[in-house]
Amino acid sequence: MPITLPESWQAVLGEELEKPYFTQLTEFVEEERGKHKVFPPREQVFAALEATPYDKVKVLVLGQDPYHGEGQGHGLCFSVQPGVRTPPSLRNIFKEMKEEYGYPVPDNGYLMPWAEQGVLLLNAVLTVREAEANSHKGKGWEKFTDAVIKAVASRPDPAVFVLWGNYAKKKLPLIDTERHAVVQGAHPSPLSAKLFLGSRPFTQIDEALKAQGHDPVDWRIPDLGK
Repeated sequence: MPITLPESWQAVLGEELEKPYFTQLTEFVEEERGKHKVFPPREQVFAALEATPYDKVKVLVLGQDPYHGEGQGHGLCFSVQPGVRTPPSLRNIFKEMKEEYGYPVPDNGYLMPWAEQGVLLLNAVLTVREAEANSHKGKGWEKFTDAVIKAVASRPDPAVFVLWGNYAKKKLPLIDTERHAVVQGAHPSPLSAKLFLGSRPFTQIDEALKAQGHDPVDWRIPDLGK
């Protein structure tokens, strides 16, 4: 498991890696990797933090835990690697994006273009056992990712926090809503898609960004070709 944070996050999160819970978490994940297939690979566990530096975060989207299928999760919530079929939740996200802005649904689910614009795609739990959703829940990742949320919320520069679904909404107390904007809504999964579709989250995010003096996000994902 990586024990080195991306440089831009070291000053605000480095202490977390020295705490007993993180040592126990590291041991647990390594033990799991010895017995099972665990996603994402070691080198991609901190991929969201690597893709979006601390001082560049404009939007924080909170997911739950990584996709648990072969080749899917690569460290950015809701995103899958090129060549991997777009999962149902992400298909609904793209469907809503098309409804709001008219952008075509891309042929891939690789969300790196969002991350590179300052959208931190953070899962609350950063690893998972193959084919077992939530299998690494409650092992310590939540403490670490709560620290990430608090670190972004503590910056002078405001951000937009996107909390989809009841799990994500529980993180609201970590955010100073006087300084930061929060976009809440139903989760884009098929179970709650009726409530998610039509909720216009992308418009809300962009309007909040403009009010904060930031550029809106270009939500278009380029086709990669078959």
